[in-house]
Amino acid sequence: VQLQAFGGGLVQAGGSLRLSCAASGRTFRSYTVGWFRQAPGKEREFVAVVRGSTSLTYYADSVKGRFTISRDNAKNAVYLQMNSLKPEDTAVYYCAAASGIIMSTMRLASSYDYWGQGTQVTVSS
Repeated sequence: VQLQAFGGGLVQAGGSLRLSCAASGRTFRSYTVGWFRQAPGKEREFVAVVRGSTSLTYYADSVKGRFTISRDNAKNAVYLQMNSLKPEDTAVYYCAAASGIIMSTMRLASSYDYWGQGTQVTVSS
């Protein structure tokens, strides 16, 4: 599976952005796909995930209620709609995919086998 993340940019606080993760591979629909982010000098952190088998979604507490993850298996794509953006959301955002992932490890970056190249999101105050 190859992933490509795009859609980042510069936005004012309170604004919105939609990130896209385009994937190759016929079995993409079975993969769990997560979004992670990494700010300068900080660890990569979990943002949101959508399961492959059930399309169930889970979010980090810091983005719950503001971000929405969704997938379109017909287009081999996963999206991250980000609303009410805050300066602390500024980071490089990565999408990642994994097969056979278990619930207890979905928030761990080390659980994912494939990564996109990242897209920069900058939120100005």
